[in-house]
Amino acid sequence: MNLLENVTVTAKANIYFDGKCVSHTLLCADGSRKSVGVIFPSSLTFTTAAPETMEIVGGRCRVRLLGSTEWRDFAAGERFDVAANAAFDIETSETVDYICHFG
Repeated sequence: MNLLENVTVTAKANIYFDGKCVSHTLLCADGSRKSVGVIFPSSLTFTTAAPETMEIVGGRCRVRLLGSTEWRDFAAGERFDVAANAAFDIETSETVDYICHFG
């Protein structure tokens, strides 16, 4: 998905991990919430409150879900799901563009 229509964007950026991840929250006409952002080259651990689908729009990364020892590779056009109240490790060697779909 490269174009999001009928959304309201929060102007203030969400900045995580000392600037290694920067996103903006999107409020969609259907009431859903998403974030769109970038992850700069790094190794990070994210935690979730709600279920999330991480859609990779650009770049490549590898991901390990909470409780797994297996790393999986993802590239533009691919996505992965993370349960609510969980975590995942992500490693990027290049900038990754993403859309996070909540709920």
